[in-house]
Amino acid sequence: MGEAIAYAHSRWAGLSFYTLHGNMEIDNNLVENAVRPLAVGRKNYLFAGSHDAAHMTAAMYSFMASCKRNGVDEREWLSDIF
Repeated sequence: MGEAIAYAHSRWAGLSFYTLHGNMEIDNNLVENAVRPLAVGRKNYLFAGSHDAAHMTAAMYSFMASCKRNGVDEREWLSDIF
């Protein structure tokens, strides 16, 4: 228990930072949800068939994430590209 208290005490400024700023969240759920597809993708790259296929899969994940981030319809973007 003492180690946990010492850990929290040494990081108190960072832990309480969100109380001083109204736009800060207490949790990082939005970031976790944004990163989850990448973590799932990493496992899928192992079964891509080849090293080149894994690179192409990673590139497509990147393009799709960029579309989502910028409010672009992925299907429409792909039809324009191909």
